[in-house]
Amino acid sequence: MAADASSAVQLMPAVALLVAAIVVVPIFKRFKLDAVLGYLTAGLIIGPFGFGIFTDPDAIIHFAELGVVMFLFIIGLEMQTSRLWGLRKEIFGLGVLQVALAGLTLTLAGISFGYGTIPAFIFGIGFTMTSTAIVFQMLNERRQMASAKGQRIVSVLLLEDLAIVPILALLGFMAAGSSEVTLENRLVSILVAAGAVLGLILIGRYLLNPVFERIARVGLRELMTGASLLVVLGSAYLMELGGLSMAMGAFLAGVLLSESKFRHQLEADIEPFRGLLLGLFFMGVGMALNLTVIQQSWHHILALLIAFMVLKGLVIYVVGRTLRSSHKEVTERSAVMMQGGEFAFVIFATAATFGLIGAEESAIFATTVILSMIMTPFILMAHDRLIKPAKETTDDLLEAENLSASVLLIGFGRVGQLVSQPLLLRGFDVTIVDKNPDSIRDAAKFGFRVYYGDGCRSDVLHAAGAHHAAAIIICVDNHDEQIQITEMLRHELPNTPILVRANNRLTAIRLQQVGATFQQRETLLSALRLGQEALVELGVPFDQVLDTMADVEQRDLERLAAQMSGDVNSGQDLLVGNAPKPTPLAAPLHQAKAANEETAAILQQSK
Repeated sequence: MAADASSAVQLMPAVALLVAAIVVVPIFKRFKLDAVLGYLTAGLIIGPFGFGIFTDPDAIIHFAELGVVMFLFIIGLEMQTSRLWGLRKEIFGLGVLQVALAGLTLTLAGISFGYGTIPAFIFGIGFTMTSTAIVFQMLNERRQMASAKGQRIVSVLLLEDLAIVPILALLGFMAAGSSEVTLENRLVSILVAAGAVLGLILIGRYLLNPVFERIARVGLRELMTGASLLVVLGSAYLMELGGLSMAMGAFLAGVLLSESKFRHQLEADIEPFRGLLLGLFFMGVGMALNLTVIQQSWHHILALLIAFMVLKGLVIYVVGRTLRSSHKEVTERSAVMMQGGEFAFVIFATAATFGLIGAEESAIFATTVILSMIMTPFILMAHDRLIKPAKETTDDLLEAENLSASVLLIGFGRVGQLVSQPLLLRGFDVTIVDKNPDSIRDAAKFGFRVYYGDGCRSDVLHAAGAHHAAAIIICVDNHDEQIQITEMLRHELPNTPILVRANNRLTAIRLQQVGATFQQRETLLSALRLGQEALVELGVPFDQVLDTMADVEQRDLERLAAQMSGDVNSGQDLLVGNAPKPTPLAAPLHQAKAANEETAAILQQSK
């Protein structure tokens, strides 16, 4: 019993972490607050200044940094070498300029608060290091990771990861009196770091793919998952041994595997661990918030927090505008990146070890950084509410007016572009109308003249020449608009052929009901072609394949007709299912008796 009680006590912290996360985070999401805030609050609740379940938050943060490591590994998998090379100007241009200017500005701000030059520099350069975990989480939630502006932010974060190495080396130079930072030791550390990077590159280039191929042949999923974790943790450990950033090691490993055929498998294996550990990291940051330090020096910390966040945000804005980014983009970038980050804790701890800052200064600096991380989601929410999206101008677009063509094409997305090709190849005059300014501008780059206008408006269709068209083709992607435009045109033009793209079967039925001359479900032909090719690959003779596909098409048409006259459940007998047909569990008594008598007669005859 005592052993059982001891095991329960050991499990208590893990249970507390999970309970805090699954209770607090959904509450924050319910009120449309950021998940990061939920994790931070959950950490504060179970930390030293809450229920006191955890008394050593630094240990939790160190372990949970693996979440950041795994996040960077996944980013590396999506960042092929060619793509990374394409970002070199942003990394070594935008990144260097932002880090250098922010570091200088915040160092001067620290001096103005009464700190000596060295402590001011340490605080300033620590605050310059943006939180990779928070920014990546924000970009992920806003689906901006792959966008151009998201890639510029990623470039700065990568430069900051690279900068941590010379910054730590610089701290060693500042601690000139320490026996551990002789010139010989510095040279050795540089060589070790270079050797670690070179070793990781060689392993990634020549060893990882053959190893994964051998593991894949075994066919055990758990081995592949274990190998994926080994790659991430091993590369991070190798970089840490070389005195470099663990996150940078994982990122480099991801880049080296980005061209591998196992890339998607690796991403799928790592993703669950990454999400769990990243949430744990945010909870660790919440636990590390020292309320005693805040209580003793709240006015000083508040002044530091406001001054440093505002100054860093201004530097990001000025650098962005200097490099000709739009006002909207750099404003959002400032809101996302104006906090300090997890690398600040490494810088402060190293500086305290070398005796460059005292324990009280280190506590104040770390608390200010943590508060800035907590404030980021609020700042971003305020940005989204206060900075309204700029109204898109259409002054450069052609509007439909007094047009006449043999074909009117409404909607020029992925379907409309393909539909236009046979018509234009045969020399038909086609008027194209679309309401998306970006689509119109993109189409112009490929030699298309697309007029700006909403196909749901009768006056726009009149101006586009609907009354003169020999045929009208509707290719918009919204099913309500497909039906609305068809119904409106059929009412005004009862004799004009109207051909419509349908999103699904129900839309196709409704389109026929409102008078479409012809409708085509966008998935039908591709599904039929896939089925046909599958039969061919399975060895069915081609003439039988054609007969089978004709039968499938005929059944589909008959079922659609049945649904038109009945409801959506009509014509189910025309579908061929793969579930076994149920047999009655018990036949009526007189049927069972007759069956038994018939069976007995057959057996008697056989004798």
